[in-house]
Amino acid sequence: MDSIPSLLGDDQGNYRVHVVGNCGAYIAAKLSVPHIPLDTLFWGPGWTQPSSDEFKERISAAMARSEGWVIDGNYSVLGTLVSDHATDIIWLDPPIWFYLPRLLWRTLLRLFRMAPTCAEGCNESWGDALSKEGIVWYCISHHGSCRRRFGEMLARTSVDKGGNMRRLNEWDGDLAAWKAGLEEMLRKH
Repeated sequence: MDSIPSLLGDDQGNYRVHVVGNCGAYIAAKLSVPHIPLDTLFWGPGWTQPSSDEFKERISAAMARSEGWVIDGNYSVLGTLVSDHATDIIWLDPPIWFYLPRLLWRTLLRLFRMAPTCAEGCNESWGDALSKEGIVWYCISHHGSCRRRFGEMLARTSVDKGGNMRRLNEWDGDLAAWKAGLEEMLRKH
């Protein structure tokens, strides 16, 4: 992977990055491009949800506003809408035992209003957080299916095979090495 840059970009020097995970703000700041969290485009005040078509329109409009962007999140209803437009796909794939404590911590911070909500007007209650509709249960119950889906996608589109997708596992040090590579790549440009 040493010969493959941390980001591929396009032939115009633009980066359109889909992060399957939640560190898009970091990458967007490094690239000086808009950060587009899918949650902010999906959830409306009071946890209202758009139709699939409306959500796709919102995503398409957000992607069209700039030559470069970083989108983070994962909504299966979008199919390949984001990945088809991305120059790079970064799948953050830590083991569940590694990210679950972080998820619980972030959820507690939101519950105590010490961290922003995922979208404007979407305050969580203890009941929300602990229900089968909440983010904690969602992550636990969907971890395996997401790993299978993105594992299959990686098998077809890995950067090691000439594609634009890479898998990073923070536990193995992949993410730290990738970030160091990104810093080096940006210093050279």
